Amino acid sequence: MRLNTLKPATGARKDRVRVGRGIGSGLGKTAGRGHKGQYARTGKGKVKPGFEGGQMPLQRRLPKVGFRSKKSHEVSEVLLYKLDSIKADVIDFDALKAAGLIETRATRAKIVKKGELKRAVKLKGVAATAGAKAAIEAAGGSLE
Repeated sequence: MRLNTLKPATGARKDRVRVGRGIGSGLGKTAGRGHKGQYARTGKGKVKPGFEGGQMPLQRRLPKVGFRSKKSHEVSEVLLYKLDSIKADVIDFDALKAAGLIETRATRAKIVKKGELKRAVKLKGVAATAGAKAAIEAAGGSLE
């Protein structure tokens, strides 16, 4: 066997269909595109996704659903049990940011009750839910 004698297996490669090459080919005259109409034209067969021939498309017939608040990125939630990892006695927004517990684009923080707080902490300038507030005060901490 030599490299110059290698050939693909018989039937592995089909010849391309030569359309518009006379009646005898079976794809002469209109070249398989039919008579007239949008898809018979050159370059005009493509329509944008969702186009339904002028009928009101499905994505416009259905109602709009849902709402995404632009303010949702402003407030970052911090879980209560994660406050134990912060070494500072007084925990404020900057301390939470330094500990990496809130997003970089957040402008406010809120403590949410999840887990338990094992030490007394003093929160300053940070919001808390009612459950989180009760848990902080039960642990001997306070909120300002």
